[in-house]
Amino acid sequence: MSLSTADKRRAFRKLHESGCFAIPNPWDAGSALYLQSLGFKALASTSSGFAWSRGRADNTPTRAEILAHLADLAGAIDVPLNADFENGFGADAAGVAESVRLAVESGIAGLSIEDSIGPRLQRAAAGGPPPGPLFALEAAVERIRAARRAIDATGEDVLLVGRAEGFLVGQPDIDAAVARLVAYAHAGADCLYAPGIQSAEHISRVVEAVHPKPVNVLVMAPATQSLRQLAELGVRRVSVGGALARAAWGGFMHAAREIAEHGRFDALANAASGRTLNALFDEPGG
Repeated sequence: MSLSTADKRRAFRKLHESGCFAIPNPWDAGSALYLQSLGFKALASTSSGFAWSRGRADNTPTRAEILAHLADLAGAIDVPLNADFENGFGADAAGVAESVRLAVESGIAGLSIEDSIGPRLQRAAAGGPPPGPLFALEAAVERIRAARRAIDATGEDVLLVGRAEGFLVGQPDIDAAVARLVAYAHAGADCLYAPGIQSAEHISRVVEAVHPKPVNVLVMAPATQSLRQLAELGVRRVSVGGALARAAWGGFMHAAREIAEHGRFDALANAASGRTLNALFDEPGG
């Protein structure tokens, strides 16, 4: 049964009310359909995985390319899709609001806004003083407020995730991360996320600080906690970012190197069968 966009959004909101769920990250329609076939209740896009699939570095696809990708993923699956929407594709809060409005139209059930300036805006500032890796807190909060207002103006129930990126940009300060997430919660974020935090102590601090709003944790290799252990810490949802895409690339690169460097084809023994893939994509709606 094909679910409407409204049905997906209602289901996504419900998932965040209790329990803990995994929300893995596909990079194209095929990987999304496979993850759906495994029974995952929701999926999330990965900006890095998508960029690599296009032969590009992370944070280089344009807003138009990302919006088309989100529409492709959302239209391919019957479960909710959360968008990795980088820093909102806007130099200022008004730009973020316009980008978020367009993202809602793509059929997503949720989207995240990062507080990192990112290489795109850093390149735009070339010639001036080099910007820091993060927006100043006041500016970051206003960008979350703008995203909230943009979603509300559409009348659609799209979940907003506020992300504190300090641990990923060389500023692993848990106090600063917590302060930012609390501010984003007050500014209208429905779910909070500090990618890069790994210890039980740091995760518990974030969960307690933003309670009762749900928290997303990014599992990074090597994984130190299971889904059950993260649930016990009060985490509501668990994502893997670009890790599945990197795992796929790892298998491909290993097999290709074996052919190129050794003239051997042994690694192809680990390949999925064509019959399995054809059967997967021949499913109704696939």
